[in-house]
Amino acid sequence: MLKKLLGFNPATMNLKTECIAGLTTFLTMSYILAVNPDILSAAAMDKGAVFTATALSSAVATILLAFMAKLPFAQTPSMGINAFLPLPSYRAWDIAGNPPWLLSFWKG
Repeated sequence: MLKKLLGFNPATMNLKTECIAGLTTFLTMSYILAVNPDILSAAAMDKGAVFTATALSSAVATILLAFMAKLPFAQTPSMGINAFLPLPSYRAWDIAGNPPWLLSFWKG
């Protein structure tokens, strides 16, 4: 069943190793659940909403990649442009009537 769903081959893979690798990846990437809400709260966004959106988008993207592409890659939102959201110079983009976080969405 694991082979059909996830491409797990017991001849070349070890379930214990894969579980430890998954836990390690989660722990390595979980910092974004703490950092992203703190950064974006400075841009007047609700911390709880940002935390929830970050967790859900990461989970959905990772699960889709696992089951559709059968690849063991974790996905999470990019932090690069999020650090610019609290800056006044970045908020100047709001002149055209577009909220600054829309740039983060368009960036992809």
